[in-house]
Amino acid sequence: MGACSDDKRHTSDYDAFVKPFRWSQEKNDLVAAELGIISMPRTDDYEDGLLSAYERGELRSVATKEEMARLRAAARATGIKDKRVNVRLSSGDLRDIQIRALQEGIPYQTLIASVLHKYVTGRLVERNASDT
Repeated sequence: MGACSDDKRHTSDYDAFVKPFRWSQEKNDLVAAELGIISMPRTDDYEDGLLSAYERGELRSVATKEEMARLRAAARATGIKDKRVNVRLSSGDLRDIQIRALQEGIPYQTLIASVLHKYVTGRLVERNASDT
Protein backbone atom coordinates (compact mmCIF):
# COMPACT_ATOMS: atom_id res chain seq x y z
CA MET A 1 0.00 0.00 0.00
CA GLY A 2 2.72 2.48 0.95
CA ALA A 3 6.42 2.96 0.54
CA CYS A 4 7.45 2.09 4.10
CA SER A 5 6.45 -1.38 5.20
CA ASP A 6 7.52 -0.66 8.82
CA ASP A 7 5.34 2.47 9.04
CA LYS A 8 2.08 1.56 10.82
CA ARG A 9 0.20 3.92 8.51
CA HIS A 10 0.85 1.62 5.57
CA THR A 11 -0.59 -1.66 6.79
CA SER A 12 -3.96 -3.19 6.10
CA ASP A 13 -4.51 -3.63 9.88
CA TYR A 14 -4.04 0.10 10.36
CA ASP A 15 -6.49 0.94 7.59
CA ALA A 16 -9.10 -1.24 9.31
CA PHE A 17 -9.26 1.30 12.15
CA VAL A 18 -10.93 3.84 9.87
CA LYS A 19 -13.96 1.76 8.87
CA PRO A 20 -15.60 1.47 12.31
CA PHE A 21 -16.71 5.08 12.12
CA ARG A 22 -19.23 4.11 9.45
CA TRP A 23 -20.83 1.22 11.36
CA SER A 24 -23.24 0.74 14.23
CA GLN A 25 -21.93 0.96 17.81
CA GLU A 26 -22.23 -2.82 18.15
CA LYS A 27 -20.07 -3.39 15.10
CA ASN A 28 -17.62 -0.70 16.27
CA ASP A 29 -17.26 -2.58 19.57
CA LEU A 30 -16.78 -5.90 17.77
CA VAL A 31 -14.13 -4.50 15.42
CA ALA A 32 -12.37 -2.75 18.30
CA ALA A 33 -12.25 -6.03 20.23
CA GLU A 34 -10.95 -7.96 17.21
CA LEU A 35 -8.21 -5.37 16.66
CA GLY A 36 -7.25 -5.28 20.32
CA ILE A 37 -8.41 -1.74 20.99
CA ILE A 38 -9.21 -1.29 24.64
CA SER A 39 -12.24 0.97 24.88
CA MET A 40 -12.76 3.21 27.85
CA PRO A 41 -15.47 1.86 30.11
CA ARG A 42 -18.72 3.75 29.80
CA THR A 43 -18.88 4.37 33.57
CA ASP A 44 -16.96 3.14 36.60
CA ASP A 45 -18.34 2.23 40.04
CA TYR A 46 -17.94 5.78 41.36
CA GLU A 47 -19.80 7.23 38.36
CA ASP A 48 -22.53 4.60 38.70
CA GLY A 49 -22.92 5.60 42.36
CA LEU A 50 -23.19 9.28 41.45
CA LEU A 51 -25.76 8.53 38.78
CA SER A 52 -27.83 6.42 41.19
CA ALA A 53 -27.69 9.15 43.85
CA TYR A 54 -28.79 11.73 41.28
CA GLU A 55 -31.65 9.56 40.08
CA ARG A 56 -32.81 9.08 43.69
CA GLY A 57 -32.76 12.87 44.18
CA GLU A 58 -30.04 12.74 46.82
CA LEU A 59 -27.75 15.35 45.25
CA ARG A 60 -28.21 19.06 45.84
CA SER A 61 -26.41 21.97 44.22
CA VAL A 62 -24.11 24.04 46.43
CA ALA A 63 -23.74 26.82 43.85
CA THR A 64 -25.24 30.25 44.49
CA LYS A 65 -27.66 31.80 41.99
CA GLU A 66 -24.93 34.21 40.86
CA GLU A 67 -22.45 31.38 40.34
CA MET A 68 -25.03 29.36 38.40
CA ALA A 69 -25.78 32.36 36.15
CA ARG A 70 -22.05 32.84 35.49
CA LEU A 71 -21.57 29.13 34.74
CA ARG A 72 -24.60 29.04 32.42
CA ALA A 73 -23.29 32.05 30.48
CA ALA A 74 -19.85 30.44 30.20
CA ALA A 75 -21.36 27.16 29.01
CA ARG A 76 -23.46 28.95 26.38
CA ALA A 77 -20.43 30.88 25.12
CA THR A 78 -18.27 27.75 25.03
CA GLY A 79 -20.91 25.56 23.40
CA ILE A 80 -21.72 27.87 20.51
CA LYS A 81 -20.16 26.43 17.38
CA ASP A 82 -21.25 28.84 14.72
CA LYS A 83 -18.38 28.51 12.26
CA ARG A 84 -17.44 25.71 9.91
CA VAL A 85 -13.80 25.10 8.96
CA ASN A 86 -12.39 22.84 6.28
CA VAL A 87 -8.88 21.58 6.93
CA ARG A 88 -6.70 19.37 4.78
CA LEU A 89 -4.89 16.66 6.74
CA SER A 90 -2.62 13.87 5.66
CA SER A 91 -4.45 10.57 5.53
CA GLY A 92 -2.05 9.19 8.14
CA ASP A 93 -2.74 12.03 10.58
CA LEU A 94 -6.49 11.65 10.08
CA ARG A 95 -6.26 7.92 10.78
CA ASP A 96 -4.22 8.60 13.93
CA ILE A 97 -6.86 11.10 15.08
CA GLN A 98 -9.67 8.64 14.33
CA ILE A 99 -7.90 5.90 16.28
CA ARG A 100 -7.35 8.17 19.28
CA ALA A 101 -10.99 9.28 19.14
CA LEU A 102 -12.14 5.65 19.01
CA GLN A 103 -9.98 4.88 22.06
CA GLU A 104 -11.45 7.90 23.87
CA GLY A 105 -15.00 7.00 22.83
CA ILE A 106 -15.74 10.31 21.11
CA PRO A 107 -16.28 11.39 17.49
CA TYR A 108 -13.04 12.40 15.79
CA GLN A 109 -14.43 15.84 14.89
CA THR A 110 -15.05 16.46 18.58
CA LEU A 111 -11.48 15.43 19.38
CA ILE A 112 -10.10 17.84 16.76
CA ALA A 113 -12.27 20.69 18.11
CA SER A 114 -11.18 19.90 21.68
CA VAL A 115 -7.48 19.89 20.82
CA LEU A 116 -7.80 23.18 18.96
CA HIS A 117 -9.75 24.74 21.84
CA LYS A 118 -7.14 23.60 24.37
CA TYR A 119 -4.39 25.01 22.16
CA VAL A 120 -5.92 28.47 21.75
CA THR A 121 -6.76 28.72 25.45
CA GLY A 122 -3.23 27.71 26.49
CA ARG A 123 -4.32 24.45 28.10
CA LEU A 124 -2.67 22.08 25.63
CA VAL A 125 0.34 20.73 27.49
CA GLU A 126 3.28 19.22 25.66
CA ARG A 127 4.52 15.96 27.14
CA ASN A 128 8.20 15.26 27.60
CA ALA A 129 9.57 12.12 25.94
CA SER A 130 10.14 10.70 29.45
CA ASP A 131 6.40 11.03 30.24
CA THR A 132 5.30 8.52 27.61
